[in-house]
Amino acid sequence: MGTRFVVTTGLMMCLFIEVCVGATFSSKLIHRFSDEARSFWVSRNGNATWPKHRSLEYFRLLLSSDLKRQRLRLGSQNQLLVPSEGSETSFYGNDLGWLHYTWIDIGTPNASFLVALDAGSDLLWVPCDCIQCAPLSSSYHYMLDRDLSEYSPSKSNTSKRLSCSHQLCEGSPNCKSPKEPCPYIVDYLSENTSSSGYLFQDQLHLASVTGHGPQSSVQASIIIGCGRKQSGSYLDGPAPDGLLGLGPGDISVPSLLAKSGLVPHSFSFCFDKTYSGRIFFGDQGTATQKFTPFAPSEGKYTAYIVEVEHYCVGNSCIKQTGFLAQVDSGSSFTYLPYGIYQKVAMEFDNRVNTRKFGIEGFPYCYEASSQESLNTPSLEVKFATNQSFVIQNPMFQIPHSQGLAVFCLGIQPIDGGIGIIGQNLMMGYRIVFDMENLKLGWSHSNCQDVSDGKKVHLTPPPSDKSPNPLPTNEQQSTPRPHAVAPAVAGRTTSEPSAASSLQIPSGHCTVSLLLLLFSVHSGRLI
Repeated sequence: MGTRFVVTTGLMMCLFIEVCVGATFSSKLIHRFSDEARSFWVSRNGNATWPKHRSLEYFRLLLSSDLKRQRLRLGSQNQLLVPSEGSETSFYGNDLGWLHYTWIDIGTPNASFLVALDAGSDLLWVPCDCIQCAPLSSSYHYMLDRDLSEYSPSKSNTSKRLSCSHQLCEGSPNCKSPKEPCPYIVDYLSENTSSSGYLFQDQLHLASVTGHGPQSSVQASIIIGCGRKQSGSYLDGPAPDGLLGLGPGDISVPSLLAKSGLVPHSFSFCFDKTYSGRIFFGDQGTATQKFTPFAPSEGKYTAYIVEVEHYCVGNSCIKQTGFLAQVDSGSSFTYLPYGIYQKVAMEFDNRVNTRKFGIEGFPYCYEASSQESLNTPSLEVKFATNQSFVIQNPMFQIPHSQGLAVFCLGIQPIDGGIGIIGQNLMMGYRIVFDMENLKLGWSHSNCQDVSDGKKVHLTPPPSDKSPNPLPTNEQQSTPRPHAVAPAVAGRTTSEPSAASSLQIPSGHCTVSLLLLLFSVHSGRLI
């Protein structure tokens, strides 16, 4: 009895392959939208929407597939994407909640927003038709070169409201009708802190960075939370102009850029010692970087979780200090499960040659004329893959009197078994969040080894349609909950990329087919 496989090729043809014990080989090419392909699909999946042969919809679908393949080829040529105003990120200290920010442009005509960068959540939201938002007042003017903005979907020619029937609408259980606007609410780790409103589709303005020639502008369709109501710390501190969630969820900007075929499902941060930095979409790091795999929770990837095997202080790797940790740029400090925190902090304190200087909330602080005079021990994280992550500077400085300063350990305890590796431990590194290969990468960087050069002039698309549309409902996977740091929600395990070879053993022969850019699924079309 032969074995039958169905392969969808880059030419949108279906290849039926039979391999028999007697080493006979036969194949038949079937067009994706043929009657035979439709019959096969219906037999496996029930009814299916099918374009009429040689209709306008038929040719539009073929064109859409061609354009997506072209973008995939473009994305494979080391293209990186950055916000249209540049890759630079900024840090404003206590004035804006100790987070890192970047300017992004949304809509047509474009409006600029200073958004906080958060790898611990998925949604991009901005203040919008506000009922309860942080004041966008002149109190920020001394730090910024422009006013903060409020998004209004009615003023953007490319804005489109998401309905409750859309597959990316996770608030659909609260909808009374499939045609209603899709609501959202995101709760954050900070007490009583949330953002809520409605979801829209609009354009995010980006620039491509290839390393060869000038930049070019790119408009990508993404999902935006029209944040009509914020609560908690979002009313008087961080993210007054919105938050860019960079998590692995389906609704995040990195996920949507990858699904549109623009870049791989990966991005990088770099924070230097002066607290400035850069962000790049599609960056998968260098060939020499170190890496450790992301750890699933119940077989699903909902946050950037890694497995820590040991925490080392000086030349001593402390026993029983293994734990799971979420890598989260939206967390200013690093948090260890309480028992591990006690062991690490006490070992650190024993090696510092200066008495502690008590400050509320930070028990391990020391008074000194300089950090060098403290002789602070090195800190190192060893991951389960035996890869080492040397922490550049675990301390932060608080000004004091009489020419002295106070230096505090930027590590805190947290309840539960999952810790957080915050932005303070990422300093001096290019951190790569690579969901394409399910791994976290890092390499030493001064944040200038990858550059996007000069800014580009924005050129809106000629019509109200995005040149890089979101995948259709048929292309989108089942929606999954947002990752809310440091909670571990559900996310379907990412499947490996398309197999480059297919080996089919039989009683007397093995047939190996090299199928470039093919996706192999036994018994069904994709």
